[in-house]
Amino acid sequence: MLVLVGSSNAVNLTDGLDGLAIGCTVLAAASMEPSHTSPGTGKWRPTFRCFECPRGGNRIVCAALCGSCLGFLWFNAHPADIFMGHRSLALGGILGLVALLVKQELLLVVVGACSWRSRFVLLQIVSFKLTGRRIFPIAPLHHTLEFYGWTENKIVVRFWIVSAVLAIFTLSALRMR
Repeated sequence: MLVLVGSSNAVNLTDGLDGLAIGCTVLAAASMEPSHTSPGTGKWRPTFRCFECPRGGNRIVCAALCGSCLGFLWFNAHPADIFMGHRSLALGGILGLVALLVKQELLLVVVGACSWRSRFVLLQIVSFKLTGRRIFPIAPLHHTLEFYGWTENKIVVRFWIVSAVLAIFTLSALRMR
């Protein structure tokens, strides 16, 4: 339950700038796709040291998620024509569900590190409840960076770069296991 709720809310809190959440979700789904195989069934894949689902159902879900996110990104890039809103809860839920099904929850934490902005919100809430003071001027990290003068495009592209690096790290971690 923690993985589902955590991943769902993490992607939801990441949404706030045009293209930020959807770009990070594309990279997360694409990098987790080789790992998303059903353990205990199918054929052993020595390259990624995991089992491959005979019909590739989990891989199809990841590929469909990547394709739909890329299609949405076309209209959600700055300046956005379509806004995501609470649909981002479903995207995070899908990533969490597939990670649970294939028992790769820790890799979801690594590849979804750009969604760690939810930790900043949690720190802000806990700090304000306990001490009455805020740690950051504005709770989500991307809005704090905007507060300090970063442009929206600069923030989005920098977080995409971090997501790409974490995606490459996730693929290499799969390979080394």
